[in-house]
Amino acid sequence: MRVYRKLKQNWEFHRAYNRGVALVAPEYVLYVCKGKKGELRLGITAGKKIGTAVSRNRAKRVITAAFDQCAPHIPTGHDCVVVARTRILSTKSNVVAANMMRQLKKQDLWVE
Repeated sequence: MRVYRKLKQNWEFHRAYNRGVALVAPEYVLYVCKGKKGELRLGITAGKKIGTAVSRNRAKRVITAAFDQCAPHIPTGHDCVVVARTRILSTKSNVVAANMMRQLKKQDLWVE
C-alpha cells in the first residue's frame, strides 16, 4: 500500500538537492527535505551511468520496493529524492531498505 506521492517536477528535485540533507549509501544517495505540502513525496532518478533502460528501470523498482517498506515510518511533510548508484543493480531491496532505515534513524526521521 503506497502512503506517498511521486515528485515529478524538475524544480521539486532541485529543491531537495539544494535544501535537503544528503544521506549517502553505496547503492544510492537519499536527499530529504521539508516539503511544502503536508504529505510524504518520493522522487527517483537513475542516470545513464547506471546502464541501459532495463538496468535503470530495475534500479527504480528496487528503490521503490525499499521505500515502500520504510514509508510508513517516515513522518509526513517530507520530500525524499533517491539518486541511484551503480551498485544498486547487484543489491536486493531488503538490503537497501535496511540501509535506508539505519540512515533515517540516524537523522531522527524515523517514527515507530
